[in-house]
Amino acid sequence: MPSYTDIAERLAQIGLVARGAFRPAEEDGVPDPAATIVLAGSIGSSLWPAFSTAPEAEDGQPDPLDRWTQRVLSTLALELGATPLFPFGGPPHLPFQRWAQKAEAVAPSPIGILIHPDHGLWHAYRGALAFATPIDLPPRDQRARPCDSCATKPCLSTCPVGAFSRTGYDVARCASHIGAPEGGDCLGGSCLARRACPVAPDLAYESAQARFHMTAFLAARRGKR
Repeated sequence: MPSYTDIAERLAQIGLVARGAFRPAEEDGVPDPAATIVLAGSIGSSLWPAFSTAPEAEDGQPDPLDRWTQRVLSTLALELGATPLFPFGGPPHLPFQRWAQKAEAVAPSPIGILIHPDHGLWHAYRGALAFATPIDLPPRDQRARPCDSCATKPCLSTCPVGAFSRTGYDVARCASHIGAPEGGDCLGGSCLARRACPVAPDLAYESAQARFHMTAFLAARRGKR
């Protein structure tokens, strides 16, 4: 059975980052019995070099990032004797945000995205590896949510169209703005509210990745009309 360090190293080799781990309980919604869940994802633009040069990024087919993630993580899971799990492909969707909060020091920010004390809002969970036997895990990070000591909360006041508030996120208003000419800054550089967060601004997505995600968001919204 590989150690957590071994798993982290193998994930790094395929362009992903080990994002903590936990021992699941019955209420955690893991689809099959598992003794250990190791989350896999990204920090800043860490996955972009591997993904942007992969076949999925260039074949013009839908959902290239999901397909790339499924391919590389499923291959690694087979090699490690694990079961791959993904946040996409539903409904129903697996409760990855719940899992993340069990695995490391993340909590919902005022704009809904999970915030990390070191990575701010610039991180993501792309999948997980479920192991049938226990793995020795590092101690869980127990740090406080950065938002609790942020007096001004600029993430709630920076959006040009007020899509974020203390009561929720107006997805339609956000998408309408991004799809219009005046939303070019959000489209090309990522969400202004997200960029306003004072935690880890140096980890903001590079322009090519930001445009990729925002374009995919717009396409998904249009597909629901």
